Amino acid sequence: MEIQVKTREGESQSIEVESGSNLMQVLSEDFDVAGTCGGSASCGTCHIYLNATWTQILGEQTEDESYMLEALADMVEVRPGSRLACQITLCEEHCGLQLELAPEV
Repeated sequence: MEIQVKTREGESQSIEVESGSNLMQVLSEDFDVAGTCGGSASCGTCHIYLNATWTQILGEQTEDESYMLEALADMVEVRPGSRLACQITLCEEHCGLQLELAPEV
């Protein structure tokens, strides 16, 4: 399936991903996304922005995500559609996902 990624430089790129993939791992392979904590929602280096449509499809932030995003708010813009890519496992329902990489922390 294909997803759309807006890079930190403002370029849009389409990438092919497999259902069942962790979004952070996909982004770390194809883009400059560190994923420093390895997916435990404790570093914020995989912070992404989603629009309202995709926020509804992917559901609410986990409690750990909410705490981490609160901590990031002093360093980068946190939006209503902010999520941590490490907390998202892709499935066929996510085909066409559009996201923007947040600034590095």
